[in-house]
Amino acid sequence: MFHVLAAAQEKGGIAVILPPPYEIFWSAVVLLVVLLLVGRFALPRIYRVMDERAAKIEEGLGAAEKAKADQAAAARERDAVLRDANAEAHEIRERANEEAKSIVAAGRAEAQDEANRILEVAQRQILAEKQAAQISLRAEVGLLASELAEKIIGEQLRDTALTSRVVDRFLDELEEDTNAARGGAR
Repeated sequence: MFHVLAAAQEKGGIAVILPPPYEIFWSAVVLLVVLLLVGRFALPRIYRVMDERAAKIEEGLGAAEKAKADQAAAARERDAVLRDANAEAHEIRERANEEAKSIVAAGRAEAQDEANRILEVAQRQILAEKQAAQISLRAEVGLLASELAEKIIGEQLRDTALTSRVVDRFLDELEEDTNAARGGAR
């Protein structure tokens, strides 16, 4: 470094560092030509590419905005569909509950009707069996009473009307005694 300073002082100072004026001139001309060529040919392409990229970016931003708007619309539509589906499901549940209640009520009514019918049939059957038993009992008691009377009297009873009256009176007294015994037991 000291050599450069020493050489600069020998040759005339700053002239060592600066190039000669003709080199500056031709360098300026070449720089101007390069700038003109770049400005004429390269810059339009660069600007065109930049404009295309800007357009693509704008288009992408527009598409993003549109996609965002579409997404918001789809979300609103989805929410509306979900609300409608929930309302419909609630309505279906309510109808199903009402139908279930009506089916249960109808089943209960039908079961009650069937139970009443069975009870009525059973009561009729019991009444019929009771009457049949009473008739059978009267006949057997009548037969036994007439046989007993024949043995006591020693002669055969031929009057059936009289025999029937005696048997009926005997059974009525027997029934009164039975009813009195039931009433007293209660």
